[in-house]
Amino acid sequence: MQKNIAIVMGGYSSEAEISLKSGDVVYNSLDTNKYRLYKVYILKSKWFLMENQKEYFINKDDFSVTIGEDKIIFDCVFNAIHGDPGENGALIAYFDLLGIKHTSAPFYQMALTFNKRDTLSVVKEYGIKTATSFYMHQRDEINTSKIIKKVGLPCFVKPNNAGSSFGISKVYKEEDLTTAIEKAYQEDAEILIESFLDGTEVSVGVIQYQGKVKVLPMTEIVSENDFFDYEAKYEGKSQEITPARITKAAQRKVEKVAKKVYEILNMKGFSRSEYILVNGEPYFLEMNTVPGMTEESLLPQQAQEANISLSDLFDNAIQTALN
Repeated sequence: MQKNIAIVMGGYSSEAEISLKSGDVVYNSLDTNKYRLYKVYILKSKWFLMENQKEYFINKDDFSVTIGEDKIIFDCVFNAIHGDPGENGALIAYFDLLGIKHTSAPFYQMALTFNKRDTLSVVKEYGIKTATSFYMHQRDEINTSKIIKKVGLPCFVKPNNAGSSFGISKVYKEEDLTTAIEKAYQEDAEILIESFLDGTEVSVGVIQYQGKVKVLPMTEIVSENDFFDYEAKYEGKSQEITPARITKAAQRKVEKVAKKVYEILNMKGFSRSEYILVNGEPYFLEMNTVPGMTEESLLPQQAQEANISLSDLFDNAIQTALN
């Protein structure tokens, strides 16, 4: 019997447009003989299902939808929402409360990993190397000399709860720091300022696949810009080389640390984490729990390198959630 699958997309953040692309790829990749697929749009203004160019509003009491005389109850939700509310735990807590199965980690893990400062605090307790960081809230006074004394120059200024490189700046001079901080505050009331790590950037997907934790082939990031910003990620201003051009010894170290971080954080489902290799040692930057799912996105590239098709990748996520 076919299962009803809601592919949720959109969201409330700057990443909504990217989420719509990811959701479309998931919808077009899954087997319609196996599943009845529904596109569900979660927007600030409304939640609705789109069917034959017509909108049907979602009943938030039980996340159902009525089309004609048929009430549709979903067996599973495929979460393709980057940022708020899909990646920060809010929507997942709602599904957990309703007892609806979904492809993401539990809501606490989603909330934890969405908060860069809190994630770093946890992994550092287990000996995972990270950049030196300085946390700020919008209410805090900006003391540039104090910040520079701790993290040095150049440094990165980034929103604490945001993705897709929105609001990130690389700062070389102290006089430019305040402007970068104000830019990051446009995305989030909390920011993180991190020391610059001079090394090779790699991105590595870790997923549950066929009942086991699987580390995917990693991608080396070579940005044409000063760092892996929005243009580099989504507008072709970078080289993404899979598998990464690193030594076998470095590869083994990253794989070991990436799997350890996934397990430390009690993760489930998809994840993609960023590391900087400094003198062969991996430094953890952050984890994304709803990574991009388009054909050009990093995690699907890595899955393809591991001989996992998009169809198999997404089907596995649903089957893992259902079972």
